[in-house]
Amino acid sequence: MKFNDHSNLNGLHAFLGASNYHWINYSDEKLITTFENYRAAQRGSELHEFAAHCIKLGIKLEPNGQTLNMYVNDAIGYMMTPEQVLFYSENCFGTADTISFRDDILRIHDYKSGKIPANMAQLRIYNALFCLEYDVKPNDISSELRIYQNNEILYDKPDPKDILAIMKKIKHNDKLLKKLQKER
Repeated sequence: MKFNDHSNLNGLHAFLGASNYHWINYSDEKLITTFENYRAAQRGSELHEFAAHCIKLGIKLEPNGQTLNMYVNDAIGYMMTPEQVLFYSENCFGTADTISFRDDILRIHDYKSGKIPANMAQLRIYNALFCLEYDVKPNDISSELRIYQNNEILYDKPDPKDILAIMKKIKHNDKLLKKLQKER
């Protein structure tokens, strides 16, 4: 038997795919809610991509108090780098939405398009990753973290002790994971 050619679908996953099999038990309402969340996540990814292009090109948006516009315009104003990977190890890395470091001030901004309230812990981890990757002591710099969501800006100026604790946790957990990976 010769199978049909679906090479155009390689690497893709269908919403009603076999590997995401839980949908077979969903009610209509649950399926609709799950699909709406899926589409919202896709839209969020597209908005992040759009914002990164605007920032890279220096294209400011109309200052109208909307989340995306505030995020893009502030990132351009602070001359931030969009979508920057921060790397400690294969076990611990992440991509900051926008970041800058100049005059001993670390700025990390995060754009959230969803409705679920954001948590500053993610940005504090980026802060710790930055310090680990670039061998910067949190006590020697000032950090300002921002989350842009629901037409608001949440600010955090983390205590260096909190960033040091996250750095310590990253190192400990990475060491533990490397040990487990060697045992395999």
